[in-house]
Amino acid sequence: MDVIVTTQQHGPEDAGNVVRLAGHLDVRSVGDVRQELNDLIDATVGDVIVDLGEVDVVDATGLGLLVAAHRRVERLGRNLVLRHPLPPVARILAVTRLTRVLHVERAFPMPA
Repeated sequence: MDVIVTTQQHGPEDAGNVVRLAGHLDVRSVGDVRQELNDLIDATVGDVIVDLGEVDVVDATGLGLLVAAHRRVERLGRNLVLRHPLPPVARILAVTRLTRVLHVERAFPMPA
């Protein structure tokens, strides 16, 4: 299953702009997600929130996309926030130690 991307842009007074992903964030879907994310970053101000609440699988390519987006947003003086990763995705973020680099808002406790 490919990833489904929806975006919600907020006005300048709001704290964030949301990209909601669902499905698999992998080598097949990362190109489309990258384009949507870059378009949102270019068109808005404020933090960028990536809602991972419906993402089942993330591979190395997907992780690379999240890190690249984090670096791009950080250079603009903003934050990239990963919201509500499901336990399998949270586990991958923890094992790769990306939780030390990326801002993660958890709906579930992070695995040890």
